[in-house]
Amino acid sequence: MAHAFEINTAPVASTSGLDSPAIAQARIDLAACFRMAARLGMGEGICNHFSVVVPGRPELFLVNPYGLAFAEVTASSLLICDFEGRVVLGEGCPEATAFFIHAQLHRLNPRATAAFHTHMPNATALCMLEGEPFVWAGQTALKFYERLAVDEDYQGLALNYAEGERIARAAGEADVVMLKNHGPLVLGPSIAEAWDDLYYLERAAEVQLKAMASGRPLKAVAPAIASAACRQMLQGNAESAYLHLESVKRQLLREGADFAE
Repeated sequence: MAHAFEINTAPVASTSGLDSPAIAQARIDLAACFRMAARLGMGEGICNHFSVVVPGRPELFLVNPYGLAFAEVTASSLLICDFEGRVVLGEGCPEATAFFIHAQLHRLNPRATAAFHTHMPNATALCMLEGEPFVWAGQTALKFYERLAVDEDYQGLALNYAEGERIARAAGEADVVMLKNHGPLVLGPSIAEAWDDLYYLERAAEVQLKAMASGRPLKAVAPAIASAACRQMLQGNAESAYLHLESVKRQLLREGADFAE
């Protein structure tokens, strides 16, 4: 299902400064997200992709290379690409849909420092249903109340600039985009915040599907209360997300994972 990307072979800009401490840390943090996503069953073969704008270089982004499963990604294996399809640093190339989706997301939505796209099973299942994905019946789901957009216009695989741009524009000001017939997309101002939203999005979808499977009606939260609860959850969200990602890295290191290499 994954597709190789035809790299732009034009000369790249200088790679000077791309080994800074901030970039090295971004590599480690992003690799940790891949590894934990794999452990939680959020990956799908060698498809799906996470990216982040390179610290200090807003015209470049880090992304996983084509051919690696989430469980294989390391900090050093991540590619640095530009928006014109050139691999500025690293071996290999991005998966085609990874480039066409993520390059346009970062180019057109500067607030989207990090962009995570997976076909994780529960949130993707909600993308397959008619109507709104969430019933807003569970507290965890309320983290995304008024922060979520739905893209109803599935157009097949994102194998060109036009489809990447369409998805980027469909995101609007939302932090989460449920791509109907496809899967979820999470945008965040940092790697940690994107990871935190991705994790809780899948948990919220999982418990909703379990409740739906009971056959009993779901008890939705009143809109005013749902909105207030979302605002409560977003207070201190950046710090909570940072601590969440730190806990992920500690768990991985304790188990001997080589993601930081």
